[in-house]
Amino acid sequence: MSDLNLLMDMGFPQEKAERALSVTGNQGVEQAMEWLLAHGDSMETTPARNESSGAVGDATETLEKVADKPEVDESEVKTTQDLGDDSSVLAKSLKCDECNKKFRTDAEVEFHAIKTGHQSFSESSEEIVPLTEEEKKEQLKKLEVIIKQRRAEKAEQEKREELEKEKSRRKTGQEITGLRQKMQEDEMKQLAEMKRREKLEAKQARQRVLEQIERDKQARREKFGMAGATAPAPVAPVTQAAPPSAPMTYDECNIQVRMMNGSCLTQKFSPNEQLAAVRLFVQMNRTDSEGPFSLMTNFPKKVFTENDMETPLNALGLVPSAVLIVCKPQ
Repeated sequence: MSDLNLLMDMGFPQEKAERALSVTGNQGVEQAMEWLLAHGDSMETTPARNESSGAVGDATETLEKVADKPEVDESEVKTTQDLGDDSSVLAKSLKCDECNKKFRTDAEVEFHAIKTGHQSFSESSEEIVPLTEEEKKEQLKKLEVIIKQRRAEKAEQEKREELEKEKSRRKTGQEITGLRQKMQEDEMKQLAEMKRREKLEAKQARQRVLEQIERDKQARREKFGMAGATAPAPVAPVTQAAPPSAPMTYDECNIQVRMMNGSCLTQKFSPNEQLAAVRLFVQMNRTDSEGPFSLMTNFPKKVFTENDMETPLNALGLVPSAVLIVCKPQ
């Protein structure tokens, strides 16, 4: 049975009982009765009768005893009045003095203090009205909007992070590819140099063998007194065949390139490097203009084509040194 029903069973009117419970903050039947007794002059003295309970008679008897009492102790009246006055200002909520926000429990106050850093709180007699169904629905809608917004922000952040990771992966991949290409080019150059040396050594070995054979033949002619032993006719072509191989002995090729604005570039290349290496060097260092161009020699005049770009410098007659001229595409 509720406190209101108990007070009504004791004979107090419903209106007065509800008022007493509201003023005392619904702290119980005893405090409500004390408030009703302290303010009995404003109450109706004829309580409602309830035949199903004997509490009405007890309440009437109690009121009659209070009315018939000849003298009332002033201290008791004062205490009762003070209690009634204090009960009218009972704390119904807690309030933050810095932002005036109200809370129901100490846990909410603690959470608010941690979140905002506010430290000043006090008790308040204002009651926090519970949210209605419409207000609850509105709060849920606002909460859903905030959740969607934060999810979108998180998705956008993850997207940006993934894009940065992809850029980093691509950059790393390009660096690795560049290193691999450089290593392959170095290996190809080393292999080409080894093959060149092997061919040169084999040619020199064959030349030494031929020379040795000719010396043996000459010695046999001299030994047996053959006619024409002193004429080294067969040996002469062999000894004269050596000079054409002399350009292969150069380790460097000095190339001077004249630009269309009169400036010059000078660079050393390997005799086995292709003419494309010279064109790449000019593209990277030219100062006259940009765009396509051709390379040519002045004397004898020759304009190199795309087919000449894969030809080694020694095969083009540019070893040990040569002057190339930058001209418009032919």
